[in-house]
Amino acid sequence: MSAQAQTIDQELDRLDGLWEDGLADTYRTYLDVVDSHDDAAQPKLALAAALIEAGIQLQGLGGPAAAPAALLMGDLCLARASRLIADTASQNLQIAFARVIEEISAAAASGGTSRPVRDLLVGALEGGR
Repeated sequence: MSAQAQTIDQELDRLDGLWEDGLADTYRTYLDVVDSHDDAAQPKLALAAALIEAGIQLQGLGGPAAAPAALLMGDLCLARASRLIADTASQNLQIAFARVIEEISAAAASGGTSRPVRDLLVGALEGGR
């Protein structure tokens, strides 16, 4: 098993089903964006971005309130992403990820809209080196 596959397996413990429900595709999308980062950090950063996107979607930010189980799964995704970012990302990238979540949360709280989550996360990965 490759180091990349081991990382994914370890981080997805207790997130059964999400990988098959689209998280794998989202992860692969972010892998294409992190190629300018350190090779060892790339799978973790891509997974963190994918988990943030999934967590925000599960929580239904900006839409109707999500069911309690979805809220908890969303929280778990965001917590895992936070840990990956803290362990892997530079301080600039950590701040860039935090600003993405702040922007999306503020827009949802005010009833407004923000740019698409993926666009914000891609921007963070490209600019937060």
